[in-house]
Amino acid sequence: MKSGKSKRIMTQCAKQLICIAMVIIVVLPIILTLFAALKTRGDMIKTSPLLLPALDKITFENFERVLGDKYLLVGFRNTFLIAFISIIFNIMLGSVTAFILERFEFRFKKVVFALFFLGMLIPTFVTEIARFKIIQGIGAYNTLGAPIIIYVASDLMQLYIYRQFISKISVSLDESALLDGCGYFGLFGRIIFPLLAPATATVVIIKAITIINDMYIPYLYMPKNSLRTLTTFLMNFANAQQGSWQRLAAGIIIVMIPTVIIYIFFQKYILEGVSAGAVKE
Repeated sequence: MKSGKSKRIMTQCAKQLICIAMVIIVVLPIILTLFAALKTRGDMIKTSPLLLPALDKITFENFERVLGDKYLLVGFRNTFLIAFISIIFNIMLGSVTAFILERFEFRFKKVVFALFFLGMLIPTFVTEIARFKIIQGIGAYNTLGAPIIIYVASDLMQLYIYRQFISKISVSLDESALLDGCGYFGLFGRIIFPLLAPATATVVIIKAITIINDMYIPYLYMPKNSLRTLTTFLMNFANAQQGSWQRLAAGIIIVMIPTVIIYIFFQKYILEGVSAGAVKE
């Protein structure tokens, strides 16, 4: 008995240590970046990056310099527009397509689903030349439409998230609604989609973080200064600072704020049950 109890205690301790180690790995870089943002150039050279500057030497000048850059607001505006429009279309198309694939039987259904899956398996760089030619051919290059089209059309992750959630919703809800005279559009809009709130929150979090953190697509498809996003703003800001790490750290902290806010606002929905209150078989 004592041996079994000792093993359980050791297992719990090991789990706690692993969790603490993971928290340190995730949080430590953010803390060090914040410390750097509060230091002067001299303190960056003289003090350890692991130490917060003395209270009388803490400065907010680095944040003021970043906030004073005219392209920061441009980056926030463009990033918000791209993320908002892309996520709306992802939610609409992803949820409806998943509903059709999960609830209806039709010819070549497996082939259609396999083609969606194949689209996720092909690496992006393989189709980059063709994608660039398409975007250029339709006149979307160097416009906000370019990344929106790419984020909506090339990433099908939301389809599988919605399909997994819809598969857990009882079919009895569909049958009851149809018997009461509800059409398929009403069934989806009034019954199915409201039950997909946890799935929608998950899609919003993942998509928003992916779009906000993406540098490659905005840099390649929107080189114009007026179309800078937060990531391309940060890249150009870093190049302009010529090794001013404390200002770059302040820029990173400011650019990181939208992602943190989005996660804090939506994270409570991720673990919620998808069919709370639904009829069970």
